[in-house]
Amino acid sequence: MNSSNRSRAWLRCAALALALAGPSCVLAKAGPDAPPLLLAQVLRGDVDVTRYWVSEKLDGARAIWDGHTLRFRSGRLVNAPDWFLAGLPPEPLDGELWIGRGRFDELSGIVRRKQARDEDWRRVKYMIFEQPDGAGSFSERIERLRGIVARAGVPWLQAVEQFRVADRPALQAKLDEVVAGRGEGLMLHRADAPYLTGRSDVLLKLKPLLDSEATVIAHLPGQGRLSGMMGALRVETAAGVRFEIGTGFSDAVRRDPPPVGTLVTFQYRELTKDGVPRFASYLRRREAF
Repeated sequence: MNSSNRSRAWLRCAALALALAGPSCVLAKAGPDAPPLLLAQVLRGDVDVTRYWVSEKLDGARAIWDGHTLRFRSGRLVNAPDWFLAGLPPEPLDGELWIGRGRFDELSGIVRRKQARDEDWRRVKYMIFEQPDGAGSFSERIERLRGIVARAGVPWLQAVEQFRVADRPALQAKLDEVVAGRGEGLMLHRADAPYLTGRSDVLLKLKPLLDSEATVIAHLPGQGRLSGMMGALRVETAAGVRFEIGTGFSDAVRRDPPPVGTLVTFQYRELTKDGVPRFASYLRRREAF
């Protein structure tokens, strides 16, 4: 694909994502203690990627440390062990609780538990990528984050690797490498950006497939090998589009599917002329952390 076609493809992906989500799309209900956060837009074809720092998009649970308390993006407290919290510095931090690529379900089970298990939390890392209310440019904040991690000196606090790319082909090559290793995609943060909150083009995401959320409205029974289990989910998007998701499930999920009313994340390639996602595949429950 040449650069012109690739640019058009990125623009089409952004438009599809917006069309599917609809104007009333809400990913998770924020509680009264929810902190303001910077949220990403989809990378469009007219962006100069050389102005951005690039990092891997981690498959974890976003968590914000205010210097004393660790909370999910919803504002709910993270029930982390005392030793885990004691190792964090007094400075505010923004990052992801993470275990590794393709292990979101495992991570989710650990961090949602009301009683933290030390043996589980020994596997969790707090991967930081931003300094809330930090002064200066993002480039300057990166350097401060690296210093914070070095001074803390604990293995569970790490800075997300940030790097630069020379051009679009180099960005695409890095995306291909990450996806081949079961990573989700890439994040791009503009190097000269001050600290901002809200949805902004200073933070962009790039993934090989589009993803969105929908609410489970029914379970459809399985047949043949899947007899006695869930065969597919009937779901509805915030824009009111109803369709079925029949792939992407493990047998464990088919035996204990997301309840009706649950928000789930799915991947897809494109929309039909009626707005229905093509090749929709289940990814995970959309946890209201």
